[in-house]
Amino acid sequence: MPEALDTTAKEKLPAAEPATVPVPVDAKPEKARSLWSDAWDDLRRSPMFLISAALILLLLVMAAFPGLFTGASPRDGDLSNHYLGAANWTNFFGADWFGYDVQGRSIWARMVYGARASILVGVGVTVLVTIAGTLIGVLAGYFGGWLDAILFRLTDVFSGIPFMLGAMVVLTTFTERSVLVVVLALAFLGWTTIARVARGSVITIKQADYVTAAKALGASTSRILFRHILPNAIAPVIVVATIALGGYIAAEATLSYLGIGLSGVSWGIDVSAGKDQLRNAPHVLMMPSVMVSVTVLAFLMFGDAVRNALDPKMR
Repeated sequence: MPEALDTTAKEKLPAAEPATVPVPVDAKPEKARSLWSDAWDDLRRSPMFLISAALILLLLVMAAFPGLFTGASPRDGDLSNHYLGAANWTNFFGADWFGYDVQGRSIWARMVYGARASILVGVGVTVLVTIAGTLIGVLAGYFGGWLDAILFRLTDVFSGIPFMLGAMVVLTTFTERSVLVVVLALAFLGWTTIARVARGSVITIKQADYVTAAKALGASTSRILFRHILPNAIAPVIVVATIALGGYIAAEATLSYLGIGLSGVSWGIDVSAGKDQLRNAPHVLMMPSVMVSVTVLAFLMFGDAVRNALDPKMR
């Protein structure tokens, strides 16, 4: 009997409350991380991104302020310096860092001033093809139907034109080829890849639940496109554009080498001028060739780093 009473008494006792951990009054909830914040954290720890970004920054400063790197003119020459090699490598601001070309012009000055043309062409073409290709791809992917059929038959037509051959045909119709002319010619033929990438991304995203919910709530088409579709579809477009930028710089140098590119100071023109003097004056050919290679490599490395950071499959 005493054991039974003791058991009954225990059952009537209130259960002990679980211990609670005090929460600080000023504690803030952790902010949700986005794709862009995660990508930036990855980029800051990527040696490839840091090296390529430093090289690109140096090239941008060189293109914007060439007077900081040389005091010589890229067009004025002295025939007494005909094919003269580098005389004084310790003089950073001198005109003879890499010697002189056939007309006695400073190769270093032409390399510095040639960066402006190459950077302007690369960035200009990339901006135009990104805007045009994204616009066409978003419209075709979101609306579909007859609009998709028309826009992508047009894309197929332009995709069938070889890029370099088409650029050569277009540029030969101009007697004087400025930076603007070269940019427009390359952009006219180079937007198809961006359009295909944007279209595929939009087709995938428009089937997401949050897009369906926005339509059910009565959101306008413009709000859905600019608030929900475009921010989530732009990542692969940025990756393709950054990688393609180096290719456009190489395309400009190739066209200038063939004599149908820029009419002014250009690395491609200097490579073409130095190809016949490889034995007698190799510096005339090697220096602008190295600049083209380093510039293209920097932008390709930058694009690869951005792709690795934005692509979840690469994590």
